[in-house]
Amino acid sequence: MRKLPASAWKPLLRAALAEDLGRAGDLTTKLFVAKSARLAARVVSREPGVVCGLDVAAAAFKACEPRARVRLLVKDGARVRRGQAVMAVAGGRGLLTAERTALNFLQRMSGVATLARRYADAVRGTRARVLDTRKTLPGWRALDKYAVACGGGVNHRMGLYDAVMVKDNHYLGRRLAEGAAELRRRRPGIALIIECDSPAQAGRALALKPDVLLLDNMSPALLRREIPRLRRLDPRVKIEVSGGVDLGAVRALAKLGPDRISIGRLTHSAPALDLSLDLA
Repeated sequence: MRKLPASAWKPLLRAALAEDLGRAGDLTTKLFVAKSARLAARVVSREPGVVCGLDVAAAAFKACEPRARVRLLVKDGARVRRGQAVMAVAGGRGLLTAERTALNFLQRMSGVATLARRYADAVRGTRARVLDTRKTLPGWRALDKYAVACGGGVNHRMGLYDAVMVKDNHYLGRRLAEGAAELRRRRPGIALIIECDSPAQAGRALALKPDVLLLDNMSPALLRREIPRLRRLDPRVKIEVSGGVDLGAVRALAKLGPDRISIGRLTHSAPALDLSLDLA
């Protein structure tokens, strides 16, 4: 997902501002900052990372301060250093009203992009690519997955509608083979991914000729044996691994030879990037 459509974030931004403003609006700014005030500020990163969500943050400032002048100093996906400014804004006191909402979007999206970049850098030089999952903040899937892509990761399926992924709870005996055959007959362009948690299960799944075999929660020792075995049996099938992959272990896992490593924590546990609005 290389471009984030405005339709994905505009409703979220409207809801976020409505949540913050309530019926009374920004009481603090109304009471303590004159209507005539003119402000200039920069959004600054307090730590190294990858910035993402600049257009959303800019829209937040403009929503609360229609005459705001916003200048983006970097692009989404850019690596930034500690103390680097990523955006300059100028306008009236409405900039202060927008501050928290703008930073909430920018910090979360930049945090996801930063973590994705760390994982992607860790597997550099191997055949493995880092993928996200559907473990996203509800309603934020497009934003989370866009941030992963900005960080150098790869998007897995967007939802239940664009790929078939058979997990352990879908194993219902004869339906596995029947379902795979029906998919090939009715929706030939849809990828079939089958999750396996044992060598025996992987062998049975391979017979259904999936596009991807997902080896879930297997030990490194088992993966060291299984990945070459499965490649010999069917070189066409891509091998994906998953299951609690932390940053310190991902490179060793990538060296075992999978094509894909899917990591839920990219989107469900990424720490926010520390950014702040500094008045000039």
